[in-house]
Amino acid sequence: MKKIFTLSLLLLSICAFAGPPKNQYVRIKTAYGNCIIRLYNETPLHRDNFIKLAKKGFYNGTLFHRVIQNFMIQGGDPDSKDPEKTKFGAELGDGDVGYTIPAEFRDSIFHKRGVLAAARDDNPKKASSGCQFYIVEGKRFTDGKLDTLETTRLKGHKIPVWQREWYKSVGGVPHLDQNYTVYGEVVSGIDMVDRIAAVKKDECDRPLADVSMTVEVLSKKECKQLDEILF
Repeated sequence: MKKIFTLSLLLLSICAFAGPPKNQYVRIKTAYGNCIIRLYNETPLHRDNFIKLAKKGFYNGTLFHRVIQNFMIQGGDPDSKDPEKTKFGAELGDGDVGYTIPAEFRDSIFHKRGVLAAARDDNPKKASSGCQFYIVEGKRFTDGKLDTLETTRLKGHKIPVWQREWYKSVGGVPHLDQNYTVYGEVVSGIDMVDRIAAVKKDECDRPLADVSMTVEVLSKKECKQLDEILF
């Protein structure tokens, strides 16, 4: 009996030492493949809101309603689940959940290829939509094009050298930096984004054939396994 008690304490100690996963991951499933996204701990308001909605099943059945190749794919509009609002030719993108999320800009987080970011309307505080998001496909830039962006669309904001190297070698959408909150990144399945971005669409950038999604929050065990692989 004493040995069993000692073994139980040892197991409890190991579990306690192991602790919870360092990061939370979610999986987005579509007919064009799946991707796994790590949500950033540096943007807790956006992270926790996305997890809350995903656990409720909010995103299940919503569409990627706006796709632009070499730029991004956008989804999460609750109106895209309404049959009356998803008829051919109907414009989506105005649906919301009745609240916004304060901007969480971080100098170390930028619009590199594969990041998850919050959509928003035109508001002075640059507060994010409570539900709509986009995933960056992006494209590669030259130093000359980055210089031009700094003096025009970025209004003097200087892109750090290490971020420049990323934009030149991997790609992204640098003109959105410090304007839209980035709060996660694809760690597996970026080809899903490429496939969706390449579909045929109408003049409003809506896919001609609906691209629906399912979003699930990964278990603690799955998150720990991914942490061990990635970090």
